[in-house]
Amino acid sequence: MLLDARRSEDQAKLKGGEDAVAWVKEEQCIGCDQCTIVCDDDAIELYDVPLASPILNIAVNRKAKILRNPCTGCQLCVLACPTDAILMIDR
Repeated sequence: MLLDARRSEDQAKLKGGEDAVAWVKEEQCIGCDQCTIVCDDDAIELYDVPLASPILNIAVNRKAKILRNPCTGCQLCVLACPTDAILMIDR
């Protein structure tokens, strides 16, 4: 319950609108594709990154990248991201 309240407070503080643009923290992005699904502006694309893992037998991992010009600052990607890897910054 406390975490839900904390998350609600954080979401209320989110920047948004024309003066803001989304930003992806690459180290937290898991390439789940949720942000690209909710983005109505086609402002997010996924790209491949080499994955050097001794545990997983996977050659690449996908990461999200925000396309600055088409991004309208609507915050949908921020709310959809399960790892909180996307935040809003000033344009």
